[in-house]
Amino acid sequence: AFSAKARNLGADIVVFPEMCVCGYPPKDLLERGDFLRQSQALALGLVERIKGIGVILGFAQPNPAKSGRLALNSALAFEDGKIIHEATKRLLPNYDVFDETRYFEASTTAEPFLWKGAAIGLTICEDCWNDSDFICNSLYGWDPVETLAQKGAKLLVNISASPFHAGKPLLRCDLFGNLAKKHSLYCVHVNQVGGNDSLLFDGVSSVFLPDGSRAVRAAEFEEDLVVCDLICNPDEGQGTIRPASSSDAEAVYKALKMGVADYMGKCGFKTAVIGSSGGIDSALTAAIAADAIGPENVLTIFMPSPYTSAQNFIDTKSLAANLGAGYETIPIEGFFSAFLDGLAPHTSRGIPGITEQNLQARIRGIILMAFSNRYGHIVLSTGNKSELAVGYSTLYGDMCGGLAVISDVPKALVYDIARWINREREIIPQSIIEKPPSAELKPDQRDDDDLPPYEVLDPILEAYIEKGMDPAQIVKLGFDEAVVKDVTRRVMLNEYKRRQAAPGLKITPKAFGEGRRYPIAHKYQG
Repeated sequence: AFSAKARNLGADIVVFPEMCVCGYPPKDLLERGDFLRQSQALALGLVERIKGIGVILGFAQPNPAKSGRLALNSALAFEDGKIIHEATKRLLPNYDVFDETRYFEASTTAEPFLWKGAAIGLTICEDCWNDSDFICNSLYGWDPVETLAQKGAKLLVNISASPFHAGKPLLRCDLFGNLAKKHSLYCVHVNQVGGNDSLLFDGVSSVFLPDGSRAVRAAEFEEDLVVCDLICNPDEGQGTIRPASSSDAEAVYKALKMGVADYMGKCGFKTAVIGSSGGIDSALTAAIAADAIGPENVLTIFMPSPYTSAQNFIDTKSLAANLGAGYETIPIEGFFSAFLDGLAPHTSRGIPGITEQNLQARIRGIILMAFSNRYGHIVLSTGNKSELAVGYSTLYGDMCGGLAVISDVPKALVYDIARWINREREIIPQSIIEKPPSAELKPDQRDDDDLPPYEVLDPILEAYIEKGMDPAQIVKLGFDEAVVKDVTRRVMLNEYKRRQAAPGLKITPKAFGEGRRYPIAHKYQG
């Protein structure tokens, strides 16, 4: 459809992202020969089917070499049934969420090819991420872009599957603008859009002119087709600049909305159930879900305990009404009392300790899973990154679910996104935003009874998890040494919980999950 639309708009060539035939990342599907053969067959089938316009696209295929890795990460340029050029990815990332050396054989050559008089250098994602002016610590022995430019390439095409995190679109803009200006060439960067498990791809495909300016900016977080004229009006580009998010809060919200919709759609879920507590985290999760899949497909369940404040009875109902989502109230006091009786004398009816607090959270998890089983809802868990980092959550309780929507969102950003949602009208009740965070599992409980204030906790976690700083370096930033040691100790101690958590949507440079691989059993304290 996009090829036909581009042809009707008068384009000479249409460009699709890295591995668009099979999607990125396919992970261990690449170890299946039938998967690779189908990917290759589909790509070659498109060569025969698409007529009247040139096409560049990415796909995975079997490695024809008898030794080495099983697969190639490849790109084809073709027109009217004829393959004009084929390229294989040269630089294979093997850090954070990337694991490409596990699967792919890297190419060691870089040659431009001619198409309608233009010398084109065809690259695949990481091939462009080794510019010596931009990357401080090179992971690779050469720069394919520099090689292509030295061999006469005047148009650089980069097909990409570059995951999103807050600030990443600006980083890409700087990189590709610098490449275009440094090598005096046109640069076309086409990026994947959509959510694949934890990874979110924002698109924002762009064209850069030789002066480093951007002539085209495609839409973010949705499929788009934009046309750029580099023949008749090469200086102006005759391109379209789609609007960008005005803040990290807006960009992250759009990313999470897309991630929920794609995860549910690809896993076959049409409806979701959320435990609505009256707190900011469950309110934000419900708001994202209602926007992603429609409020009529979202059920919120309020499960008050003996320690639930009166205000939360009001706030949960108001939230559901503002969203247009479903709402049910299921008190847990009777379930809780039955558990206390059944587990006596191992539990107490006095002020709840950790056992009694976790019992309440797990009762709620059981109720949510019952609704999931009965009606086919996916349970969306509501914990944020700050809580998950230090283990301020209940395994098999509030952590249960099929997708952890905001598990990579620090608490401060949770509030920023909530305020952005309310920019035009009150959707999340203001009282939810203003009240002190509390698990409400014992009388008068507040998060800061057990944790440092979030304005202290979040920067420590960012320094430790995302920037890789050690405790001594964090203390030098001005934080109390005892607080830093306690926070970092909790991060290490709770790896076993995070390993059992639902998959989350990645929006920071370093998220818990497959991009952060720490052992559970160890004695290192940081």
